[in-house]
Amino acid sequence: MSGDLMAIRDDFPILQREVNGRSLIYFDNAATTQKPKVVIDAMTDYYQSMNANVHRAVHTLAGESTEAYESCRENLRKWFSAEKVIFTSGTTEAINLAAHAWGKHNLNKGDVVLLTEMEHHSDIVPWQMLSREIGVELRYVPVAEDHTLDMELLRASMEGVKLVCFVHTSNVLGARNPVEEIVSISKKHGAKVLIDAAQAVPHSRIDFTSMNIDFLACSAHKMCGPTGIGCLLVSPGTFLEMEPFMGGGDMIETVTLEGSTYQKNEHKFEAGTPKIAEAVGWDAAINWLSKIDLQFEHERLLDMARHTANRLRAIPGMTVFGQHTDGDSAVVSFIHDKVHPEDMARLLDARGIALRTGHHCAQPLMEKLGVNGTLRASFYLYNTQEEVETMLSTIESIVERFS
Repeated sequence: MSGDLMAIRDDFPILQREVNGRSLIYFDNAATTQKPKVVIDAMTDYYQSMNANVHRAVHTLAGESTEAYESCRENLRKWFSAEKVIFTSGTTEAINLAAHAWGKHNLNKGDVVLLTEMEHHSDIVPWQMLSREIGVELRYVPVAEDHTLDMELLRASMEGVKLVCFVHTSNVLGARNPVEEIVSISKKHGAKVLIDAAQAVPHSRIDFTSMNIDFLACSAHKMCGPTGIGCLLVSPGTFLEMEPFMGGGDMIETVTLEGSTYQKNEHKFEAGTPKIAEAVGWDAAINWLSKIDLQFEHERLLDMARHTANRLRAIPGMTVFGQHTDGDSAVVSFIHDKVHPEDMARLLDARGIALRTGHHCAQPLMEKLGVNGTLRASFYLYNTQEEVETMLSTIESIVERFS
């Protein structure tokens, strides 16, 4: 199937849909990807044939459900070359988990957490909340005029830093940050590292262990899996420094009226009935993605993004953000000086073309760019060059109409 675009497209039932009388063209993949039929079927089969709670009973359905649920964790361990995989509801909960289960117990007043101006809100707000609670200092690495991180200021900001949190790939600019360099600088200063990899995991295999980082957060729904599930990868040593922040069933060893003891494995951070069907769906998505040449697709999609950016820049009044260099993701954010992003998005939707508008949960970056929001086209495995040409010709006609 790898490299066979039509075979890939055939796996996605939603692509058969029409929107406003036109064949759907879906370019909102940075927000969420569509789901192949094997993922939909796996979740349906779970509910139809084995629905039961996990880790608790010895009957057949419970055993099958537990095996299916834990199969996803084992698959993720192999996919990411990671030992500790904690299930969460997504990237946002994963980062909050790191803040509460590790940060709250290992950071003190005056310790520094280093962030960047291009972070998603999910990698800003939890640390702001922790700052208010225990008095940690937050510093932000600025975004330079060329839409990359100011690495000189990053180096100059490392004094007293205990944790460095940064986005692997920007959901607005598509920029892949110099991950290896940032990790090296951080480790030389004795800081732990958390990477928001939500936008990276759909496009490349990440080896968590070889990266020498402490936390990695991601979501299933960005990589053809279901919504409502993600994970926090944690290095073994850092895992031992974490304390549970949510108590309840399944995360305990013993409970008495006087106190409780907790599990030693990842279940320690997974209180209550977990996201079983979602794990089954994510497992199916990983198996499906394993058949795709992600490097080939990354290069194909990045070429589409470069072509899109170049065509848009040729339109009078259009501003395009990002460089789209090797390693960047296939995301193109843009604005026009006469057509409001929401107006353009609605006109595109009238022709069956789905783009994102708004601040993309990155308001500090929007402020740095001097805009309130952008239009964003983001491409994924099932998108074609023909779809791109349709979008571009439509945008050109819209701009001409309002100029």
